Amino acid sequence: MEIKNRSAYFEYFIDNKYDAGMVLQGTEVKSLRDGKASFNDSYCLIHKGEVWVKNLHIAEYTHGSGNNHDPMRERKLLLQKREIKKIESKLKEKGYTLIPLRIFLNEKNLVKIEIGLGKGKKMYDKRESIKQRDVQREMKRYLTKRTP
Repeated sequence: MEIKNRSAYFEYFIDNKYDAGMVLQGTEVKSLRDGKASFNDSYCLIHKGEVWVKNLHIAEYTHGSGNNHDPMRERKLLLQKREIKKIESKLKEKGYTLIPLRIFLNEKNLVKIEIGLGKGKKMYDKRESIKQRDVQREMKRYLTKRTP
């Protein structure tokens, strides 16, 4: 199970990546295993020495009862204090943002989230990304045709 934030790599240059645990309710875990999450407009922030992810939509579990979770609630991320301090010092620099990149299950079947420190791209950088993606696609297409 892996859910990626594809627009994050298009909108930002990602410098550092961190894996963090997430404080979740039972129905949220079941919904994530079904792949029902959306990263639209989601971001992370640090408040009182804790990292929180906001606007991460995890759909309600279909077989859940009346005590299903709130899909848009803020979720606490679990990181070590030294990592949080390092992230906090980088966020004070101009232009850096903390962005959720992907949600995955680790080898112990625990839900983890990968967050990244990103710097926003300008419009010409985005055009360059599109151009590189098109060149990669053409090369792949050419190589698959030529290979018997």
